[in-house]
Amino acid sequence: MKNYLVVGGSSGIGKEITEILSIENMVFSTSRNDLNGTKGNIRQIKYNVLEDELDTELLPDQIDGFVYCPGTINLRPFRSLKLETFRSDLELNLIGAIKTLQVILSKLQQSPSASIIFYSTVAVKTGMPFHSSVSSSKSALEGLTRSLAAEFAPKIRVNCIAPSIVNTPLANKFLNTEDKIEKAAARHPLNKIGTAKEIAQLTQYLLDDKSKWITGQIINIDGGISSVKVN
Repeated sequence: MKNYLVVGGSSGIGKEITEILSIENMVFSTSRNDLNGTKGNIRQIKYNVLEDELDTELLPDQIDGFVYCPGTINLRPFRSLKLETFRSDLELNLIGAIKTLQVILSKLQQSPSASIIFYSTVAVKTGMPFHSSVSSSKSALEGLTRSLAAEFAPKIRVNCIAPSIVNTPLANKFLNTEDKIEKAAARHPLNKIGTAKEIAQLTQYLLDDKSKWITGQIINIDGGISSVKVN
């Protein structure tokens, strides 16, 4: 049984990852709102990455995988975005990941084969209007992924998953009607939007020893929108 830390594990992709991993492993799942407690193989830890210091005493000495799920979707024209929006996106998408990793790195180093997973967005690889804030912070996260993969090799693998729109609470305002879902799906060559389970399954693979030869990669899971043109 391995030990995994999932930051942002109470909703959306993070919740799906926590549930999948907990079938055969111990998962330490953090949330801004949940109280500390244990349910089966899931240990819940209250942790707001923007305000709190992670209590490492609640974590095991060895962590085999770290998954950082918090993210933002602030989609507005550049001229209407305040500088504070760029700062807040950077704080949550990048600085929060760095802050957490710095305090758990020694625990990851205790694992014989640790894996770190970050999440970016398809809008970094494929320029999209109204994505200037989120794509700026996520592109920095992609740079961090490659740099840490080089620095931590061969003991710790670091990869980043870059989805297109996924049907989660975070994206609800873009997918809260059937018409919006159909239009979002139609923009993708595979004519569908992503699900939290699909992202979680890829995450599970990248955490597992089956992917021991994969590091420093930005992996698009996006219905083909970043690389395929069908119309």
